[in-house]
Amino acid sequence: MTGSTALRILDEGRQLIMKRGYNGFSYADIAAAIGIRKASIHHHFPGKNDLVTAVVEQSRAIIRSQVELLAQAEPDALEQLRAYAGYWERCIADDSAPFCIAAMLAAELPSLPEDVADAVKAHFVELSAWLAHILALGIRQGSVVLVGSPEDEAEAFMSAIYGAMLSARAFEDPSRFVSITETLLSRVARLH
Repeated sequence: MTGSTALRILDEGRQLIMKRGYNGFSYADIAAAIGIRKASIHHHFPGKNDLVTAVVEQSRAIIRSQVELLAQAEPDALEQLRAYAGYWERCIADDSAPFCIAAMLAAELPSLPEDVADAVKAHFVELSAWLAHILALGIRQGSVVLVGSPEDEAEAFMSAIYGAMLSARAFEDPSRFVSITETLLSRVARLH
């Protein structure tokens, strides 16, 4: 039960971060949502920063597993970029993850505890490196064309994805994410 309680706390924390940010929720919100006492949350995550860092680390673990997969094989780079955009498209459309938690937390960076801020920064470093690797792979495969270096283009690609999330949220229209990311992908896809 302990492991499942911790996972429920993490899941609810993730949802609250996506909707309200770091400063917009408390342990009382989590306790009420999943029907446990605040003391139970403190047992698993002594401080809010511990919980939020654990949530960010879950996202980083996903990126690291993707990097490991790339080290084992060279998948189609353009398909990887489409899959990345498609993942967020599905999450936004079904409201399961309408906004990246790291992006939400990055907006609050100046007010975050240092350990949370460090985890958020590391998320962006890892995501940017993964995207740069995919873009460089796409150049080698002949499916991607870039104006700048893979590193610069990775930053631009990541910024466009997060900007598309923000636009979809601001206009309450998931289709905006789709139209922005389709435009983005069409700019890097080499026409055959």
